[in-house]
This record gives sequence, structure tokens and C-alpha cells, in this order.
Amino acid sequence: METKFKYTPEIPEVFRCRVPLPGTSQAFLLNGVLTEEYRDGAGVVVLSEGEMGFRIAVPAGSSSNDSTQIITVRDNKDTSPITFSNSISLGANSSSNFLLCTHTLTLDEFITESEINISAEEGSNCQIVVMQNEHNFSSHKIKFNIVQKRDSFVRINLVTLHGAKIENIIDAKLTEPGALCELNGIYLADGKQQINTTINMNHLVPHCNSRQLFKGILDNEARASFSGKIVVSKDAQKTEAYQSNHNLLLSRQAKVYAQPQLEIYADDVKCSHGATSGRLDENALFYMRSRGIGAAEAKLLQQIAFVYDVLEKINNEQLRNRLQEMVESRLRGEFSHCANCSMNCC
Repeated sequence: METKFKYTPEIPEVFRCRVPLPGTSQAFLLNGVLTEEYRDGAGVVVLSEGEMGFRIAVPAGSSSNDSTQIITVRDNKDTSPITFSNSISLGANSSSNFLLCTHTLTLDEFITESEINISAEEGSNCQIVVMQNEHNFSSHKIKFNIVQKRDSFVRINLVTLHGAKIENIIDAKLTEPGALCELNGIYLADGKQQINTTINMNHLVPHCNSRQLFKGILDNEARASFSGKIVVSKDAQKTEAYQSNHNLLLSRQAKVYAQPQLEIYADDVKCSHGATSGRLDENALFYMRSRGIGAAEAKLLQQIAFVYDVLEKINNEQLRNRLQEMVESRLRGEFSHCANCSMNCC
């Protein structure tokens, strides 16, 4: 299948998001507004009708291996703070893949606040990859509200590359038995960037599972925080819930604050959480250098290895490889070569 692009006329020709693969269908939100209705080959409908935000409806029983990409773009046609709400409705026994990207086209100090409401009906399966690549004067707060029904599966993979202040909030409610929610994330920060992650995972009924894995690499004076809470209700027996947050600090000025939490009101559960912060492994660096690998390359290899187990959670191999290339470019500092560019090689 050929790549299908649906660029709105307002998007400059210079902009081309490099992440999507052949078969990816695309729609744009320009300063929060999706200007036309869009329907892809699998029947996934994206509606806005000139209103702020998108509304996605995946028909019951539909299945597609290709992705639908929603690209949220800010430019200087509207530099005021904007707030908008979006929704993704997953029909029963449907299977879908989404790629949600945020970009900036100019160096204005954008402030964006958005909400994505996800409802997963019985037996639905959805994989969502979120790539955040805004310039380092831009602030964006995104809140995901997830409600899952019986035997549904939702996986969200967050890849945060750039942005002055990025705040990701995820509130998940597992409301019927058999629901599985998996949340994974990578955040890379340097300079004076600030990345905040807040997760509330609510197990409301028995026989539900959740998994969380978040890793961050911080350099210079960057700041990050991770606040993750797992709540297991009184009657939510046979719950399995796991949470891990690990951080790599490349400078003594970088700071990270981790607050993993468990609230368990049932007695037949398997739950764990953990958080670590540390520096590069000097013994591993020495070993690599003794094998002829330069110091800079040895440090880079260790950083890539550190985040790879998060990237491998992305089920599409081609997309995973493409994002790994972008993560490696980010860690190499290649994006910083164009200091006056707002797109960070998107």
C-alpha cells in the first residue's frame, strides 16, 4: 500500500514528518483545529468539522495493521495559549494502531493543553505511539483519560524528544475483568528542559492487569519528575500490576524526582513498583574503551542500551527502528546543530 498523505493546505511544503511508514494515513490539527473529516480504508473516522480537537471512531469488528497518524502542529498563525479535547472510541473486538505526533513550525513560545479521552469496548485492541518533538521554548500538557471494558487491551508508548516543559498525565480505569493496560515511556532532556509524568492506574474489578515502564536520560540542568500511583480496589482480587521508573543522569546538575505509590485494598494480588536513578556505568565504559571504542561512542552505546527495552515495546518493527534512529540522533546532539530551527528534524 502506498503512503497516503492528507496535508491540509496551510501546512508548508517544508514540513514532512519523517516517522510514518508506507500504509500510514495522516490527518492534521493545525493550532488545535482539524479542518476536514477524514476516513481511512479500514473505516477509522476522524471528525472535527472546524471545532477544536479530533474525534476518532473505530468501528466494531474492524482490523488494520496500518496506522492512522494524527499530527498536532503549532505555527505563528495562532500563538495564543490553546486548550482542546480529543476522543478515541474503540469499537468492540476492533484492532487499531495510532501514531500521535506533536510538532512546532516556528519558535514562538507556544502553550498547549490537550486532553485525549480513550474508551475501549469489550475485546478491543489498540496500540498508540506518541512522539513529542516540539522546540525548547514550547510547553505542552497532555492528559490521557482511559476507560477499559472486558478483555480490552490498550498500550501507549510515549517518546518525548524535545519541549521546554512537557507534562504527561495518564488516568486509567480498568472497569471490567480481563482488561490489560500497558504504559511505556522514554523522555530525553537537556538544557533547562522539564519533563513531568503523572500516572494513576485504577484497578476497579478483579482479574485485570497493568504494566508500566518509564525511563529517562537527563543532562545539563534538566529536570524530570515521575509520580505513579497504582490503586487496587477492595474487590479487585487477582490483580497483577507492575510499575518501574529508571533514570540516567549525565550531569551533576540534572535532577529527577520519583514517587512510585501503591494503594492496595485487596489481599489476593501481585503488585510491585520501583524507581532508580544513577549515572553511567564506569566499569562498562572502561570495558568498551579497552576494546577500542572511543569515550563518546561508549557513552552513547550505554544510553541507547538503557532505553532500548522501552523502545522494543513498540510492536511495529519498522516504526520501532525509525524511532530508535531519532532517539539516537537526539542523544548524539544532532538536532542541536540547527539552533534556530523549530522542527528538530521531524
